[in-house]
Amino acid sequence: MSTPPSYAPRGAAAPVVRVAYGTMPAPLPELAALAGATMGTTWSARMALPAGCGSDAARRAIQAALDEVVAQMSTWEADSDITRFNQAAPGWRALPDGFFHVLRHALALAEDSGGAYDPTVGPLVNAWGFGPHQRAFEPPSSAAIDAARARCGWQRVTLDAAAQAAWQPGGAYIDLSSIAKGYGVDRAAMALDALGISQYLVEVGGELRARGLRPDGQPWRVAIEVPDASDDHVLALPLENRSIATSGDYRRHAGSGDARYAHTIDPRTGQPVRNNVASVSVLHPVCMQADALATVLTVLGETDGLAYARRHDLAALFILRDADADAYRVIATPAFQALALPR
Repeated sequence: MSTPPSYAPRGAAAPVVRVAYGTMPAPLPELAALAGATMGTTWSARMALPAGCGSDAARRAIQAALDEVVAQMSTWEADSDITRFNQAAPGWRALPDGFFHVLRHALALAEDSGGAYDPTVGPLVNAWGFGPHQRAFEPPSSAAIDAARARCGWQRVTLDAAAQAAWQPGGAYIDLSSIAKGYGVDRAAMALDALGISQYLVEVGGELRARGLRPDGQPWRVAIEVPDASDDHVLALPLENRSIATSGDYRRHAGSGDARYAHTIDPRTGQPVRNNVASVSVLHPVCMQADALATVLTVLGETDGLAYARRHDLAALFILRDADADAYRVIATPAFQALALPR
């Protein structure tokens, strides 16, 4: 039962209200929830807006940052920088800052992973029907796969850091789909930083980056899905000053049953990945790195992927299919357990 209000008798002196200005709590910042479209998917952001910064400014900043990534690195855009590079004759090609930055990291990861990651995998992606010129799915012929593989190979593309240029050997087709989305998250976060926003959770197509805490002082929380498109989740975890990206075959694939093909291509074989990895989630300070590393671990598979993750002290969560397709095993690396799981 609530306590009834107390009224002063009529004619009584008004009570003295003392305001201790030095101890008044600061007003909570405005909480904004924004959303938009980019890269063939959607973006969303939740943030605490400081005084003087409106949601429209934040929305414009995020969209502008993502539009720039698309203009530089989308193979779906006929006039993008990456499309011009892929169509260019042999020779050195100057690249804009973002494109060069992402390609440099992609090539370094290709070398470090022994080719399990390869930004020149585009011809194979297209041959399997997962590129910008999609068609009714039919597995490519052996001859088509061989022809595509002849155009691949990360060693064929070299960089000149001083000139910020890349060597087009002729026929090389760069595809940064497995890293550019994470980079877009990083650029959106940088755009918010530039506006003085220091509490946010920004997401592009399921890849996320968080900074600071929610206005109520609690950490931002994100969920890792069960890899069956059911929208159920394996666990929810706090995310503070860190990113998370997930690679899996349950949202985008072709065919069904024994003829089901994941959209992730193993550059070493020219074939879609076929192992027991249903999904891999990676925690990392940089979303670009988390995005690409999740792909690497997916391609490497359970044994080699876990060994790679542990060797590099990566915070990774593997969800693995058992022989029974309806059952899953979950394996977290020590670094992931330290960051995300209750102790």
